[in-house]
Amino acid sequence: MSKKLTKFQIILDRGALLYLPGQVLSGRVLLETQADTAVLGLHFHVLGECTVHVPKGRRDKSYDKENYIDFRMKLLDDFDNKPILLSPGIHCFPFKLGLPVSLPSTFLGRHGWVQYYCKTSLQETSGITHKNQQVFIVLNPIDLNLEVPIMSSPLEANVDHRVGVGYIGGTVRCNVGLDKRAYVPGESILLTGEVHNRTNVTVKLLKYALIETVKYFVHGKLVHQERRELDAIVRDKIKSGGRDVLQNGHLTVPPLPPTNLLGCHLIKVQYSVCVLIEPNLMERQEAVRIPITLGTYPFRRDDENLQEWVDNYVQYPAALPVSRGTPFEVLH
Repeated sequence: MSKKLTKFQIILDRGALLYLPGQVLSGRVLLETQADTAVLGLHFHVLGECTVHVPKGRRDKSYDKENYIDFRMKLLDDFDNKPILLSPGIHCFPFKLGLPVSLPSTFLGRHGWVQYYCKTSLQETSGITHKNQQVFIVLNPIDLNLEVPIMSSPLEANVDHRVGVGYIGGTVRCNVGLDKRAYVPGESILLTGEVHNRTNVTVKLLKYALIETVKYFVHGKLVHQERRELDAIVRDKIKSGGRDVLQNGHLTVPPLPPTNLLGCHLIKVQYSVCVLIEPNLMERQEAVRIPITLGTYPFRRDDENLQEWVDNYVQYPAALPVSRGTPFEVLH
C-alpha cells in the first residue's frame, strides 16, 4: 500500500459473513487517502466457484472447475481514460448484488473446494495496483420437514460379517439402531448397538463413528474418494463368543454443510453412521455403514406450530470451518 493510500477494505453488511442463496450481498469498499491520489478506476468482482485438483503422480493431475457467480462492475469509472483525483480523507463506494438461488454451500475439502469471494482492485496513475479480497460463506439449506416422512422414523440395521476361513473363521453379528435418519448440526445422534462375536478370535477394535464421505469428480468421472471421522464411541474388546451391548450412545453432529452440496457437480458429500470392527486376524477394518441425511432446519414437533419452530429451532452456526482435518481413510 502506498503512502497516500492508508486504508483499503471490503466491508460486508452481514457481520457473520453467512448468506443463503437468493439473499442480497451488500456492503462497501472503503478507501482512506492522506493526500490527493490520482487513480484510473476502482473495480469490483464477485466470484463463486468449485475447483477439484487431485494429484495422479509427480507431474500428472486431474483437474476440473465450475463457476456459480462471475459478476464484475466498476465502482469508480475512468471515463475517457482520464485520471480521477481522490481528495484526502475517507471514500466509501457501496455495492449490492442479489445472489443466485441455486448456489451450493461453501465447502473446503482436501482435493477440492467450493468458495465465494469479493475482490477489488484500485490502480493509481503511477502504475501501482492495490488489491484486496473478502471471503463470504454460502449455505444452501435443507429443511428436513420437506423430506420424505420416513426420515424422522427410527432405523434398525442387522448385518452378519463373515470373518476368516476354516476353524479360525466365523461371523460377527451387528445390530444397530438410530433414533431417526436425518439430523442437523448441533444435534446428537442417539444410537443403540449389539455386537456378537461368533468367531474364534478376539475383536480387538469396536467403534461407532459418524463418518463424512467426500467424492471428487472430474469431467463426470469419480477420481477420488476420502472419508473422515467426525465423532466416535470406542468400546472394549470382545472375546470369542462374547457380546457388547451399547445403550443410549451419543454422536454429536458438528458444523458441516448439508448432504450432497446441492448445485455442485464436482463434489458430493455424504454422511453415515458406521460400526467399525477389527478382529485380531485381519489387517483392516470391516465396516457396517448406515447412510444418514444432514440438513439445516430440524424436524418440527407435532405440537409445535410454524412460528414457534421458526423462533426456537437450533440456529445453524454463523460460520463453517475454515480448515479440515486429514481423512482417516482414503479410497481410490
